[in-house]
Amino acid sequence: MQGQGEEGLGQRHKAVIIIGGGFGGIAMACQLKRKLGCTDFCLLERQSGIGGTWWINTYPGIACDIPSPFYSFSFSQKPDWSTFYAPGKEICQYLEKVVHDFELGDKLYLDTEVCSCKWNTKISLWEVTTRQLLPGLGDLSGAERKRILETEGPSSVFLNETTWTCRLLVSAVGGLVEPAPWPANVVGKDKFQGKVIHSARWDSNTDFRGKNVVVVGTGCSAAQLVPRLLDSDYGASHVTQLMREPPWVLPRATPPLGDHFYEKWSPLLCSYIPAYMRAFRAVVALVTELDFQLFGASRSSERKRHHLEQKLLQHMRKTVPSKYHDILTPKLSIGCKRRIYDTAWFPCLHDSRIELTTLAMESVDENSITLRPGPKTHPTEKSLKARRVPADIIVLANGFAVSRWFHPLEVVGSKGTTLEGEFEERGGPQLYRGTALDGFPNLFLLFGPNSFTGHSSVVLGLENQVDHAIRLMRPVLAGEAKTVEVKRSAVVNYNEEVQSDLGKMVWNSGGCSNWYVASNGRNSMSYP
Repeated sequence: MQGQGEEGLGQRHKAVIIIGGGFGGIAMACQLKRKLGCTDFCLLERQSGIGGTWWINTYPGIACDIPSPFYSFSFSQKPDWSTFYAPGKEICQYLEKVVHDFELGDKLYLDTEVCSCKWNTKISLWEVTTRQLLPGLGDLSGAERKRILETEGPSSVFLNETTWTCRLLVSAVGGLVEPAPWPANVVGKDKFQGKVIHSARWDSNTDFRGKNVVVVGTGCSAAQLVPRLLDSDYGASHVTQLMREPPWVLPRATPPLGDHFYEKWSPLLCSYIPAYMRAFRAVVALVTELDFQLFGASRSSERKRHHLEQKLLQHMRKTVPSKYHDILTPKLSIGCKRRIYDTAWFPCLHDSRIELTTLAMESVDENSITLRPGPKTHPTEKSLKARRVPADIIVLANGFAVSRWFHPLEVVGSKGTTLEGEFEERGGPQLYRGTALDGFPNLFLLFGPNSFTGHSSVVLGLENQVDHAIRLMRPVLAGEAKTVEVKRSAVVNYNEEVQSDLGKMVWNSGGCSNWYVASNGRNSMSYP
């Protein structure tokens, strides 16, 4: 099924264009071939390799906190995961094998930045403008590319510009793309003579040995990288870790019969007994999904949360030094923010070379930072005086800029309005089933608003979205219809139902500020 009426539209025309080379884009490409027999598509990726967030995040200790058998495609299972929780590099290798197995190599256009997508009503096609980047520049953040562009000119960033057309457009641009910026309330960055690194744009050439390191953040990335900075491979002299709010930390679950058994025998069992591999994945998926019962508003969910919270507090008090017990006691409900599955962060807090504090970073000097009590400082540290802390390297592990969906990609629909403009007019990002919006025909978005829970495998949600989109794309590719578009009433009704249900969930009522809920109270991230 190649799509009808494509002759004479030029070399840069495709039946389907997919933006993004991570899990979502690769899933869509595979299913176009598997389910529709369509090969007239291309996959445009800004970065210099496939894998999306797993390609660009290379900080020490990076690994998935969802079990590997469940964090992979149902239609392309890997029997020989090295561990139950795969490191980032192995996940990229898995995706590279999927691309090879499904013969997608000639469909990939790396170092290709999509600038704008505009619907042409006259010819019922999407016009997609791209710029070819100099090799490797797509791996930089948008702010870094902008800085090079302003100081060295366009030829230092771009090679050429191209306009494509397509009948169907799929955005598989993930939410974890642009690193969160330098904290706006911290002055003096320009004075700092050391190095500033973001965990999402790790510089592997940085020498940490014997250095004083400041780590901003205590989320999932920070919990993985901080222990590594203290080990012999990196050898930091001292690490000061700054925390705003304590996260809920769970001991990382082990596979049945333990890690050693899994790593030794699971590759053999899964390779030679495919039914075992499928059954094992199903069990892992079921156990992982059962956690969802924690996040509701029922009395049963509240009791389960309370029971688990008490167990985790006991675990924390047994695992970390007593001086940190108070500041590591969360006030928010578990699940309100993403949980941390930990094996090394809590134990490393016994190391004399690390200090965890809720004092706020106020300013930066040439080789130090100034800490003082701030709005988020724990009561036990409120009375402390301002002090300077030596700093040779500052690591920002403060997450991603997730407030603007699909930014900086400009998407203009059939009414001449942008996707971002529509979101603003409607009070926040919203799509039908997180995938489609009225006024934007033949456009399907993966990783869209209200698509995922944040506590399970994003790959499962992506496969569901892809299957939904594939069913709607079929008549257009078969020549039975020129366009497919959701009704506005369907979008409105669906999102009213979603927001109503989310009001009863822990993300909205758990007592914390999080990146799921916007300042107007709308949760555009979570699926209820």
